[in-house]
Amino acid sequence: MFELQVKLKNPSVSSDIDSLLSEFLFDIGYLEERGEFSLETVKESVPFKLFKEVFLLRADKTWPVNEIITYLRTTKPTLYRHLNRLKGLEIIQEVQLGKEKGYVMRYNSLSLAWNFVESNVKMAMDNYRKRVDNLQAMSE
Repeated sequence: MFELQVKLKNPSVSSDIDSLLSEFLFDIGYLEERGEFSLETVKESVPFKLFKEVFLLRADKTWPVNEIITYLRTTKPTLYRHLNRLKGLEIIQEVQLGKEKGYVMRYNSLSLAWNFVESNVKMAMDNYRKRVDNLQAMSE
């Protein structure tokens, strides 16, 4: 089960990774828009830093939960709330590290992980299409 927000809009053109990443994360619904915000505030938020600093910039590293908590200076419930959203999208995967859980970017690449997301979206859209066709046939 995953939840993805889909917006039809042209991507921004920028050479600033933080600006592009925050726009992307808002657009897919990972970051929630709450009133006014600045890019500086977003950059300091736990979900943004988790995505960028932990998974995007270190896509090859498997992170133990306690190490992420220490690195982000956050609580376990807060961390798991954001990890579960990324797991739901299947951008990251859970790995057992002895007695502890760890997390890593799927396929060690955002681009490859996003292929997985796109495949899930295509399957969901195909299922919607089947239901729409069935509803149309039943209504005639």
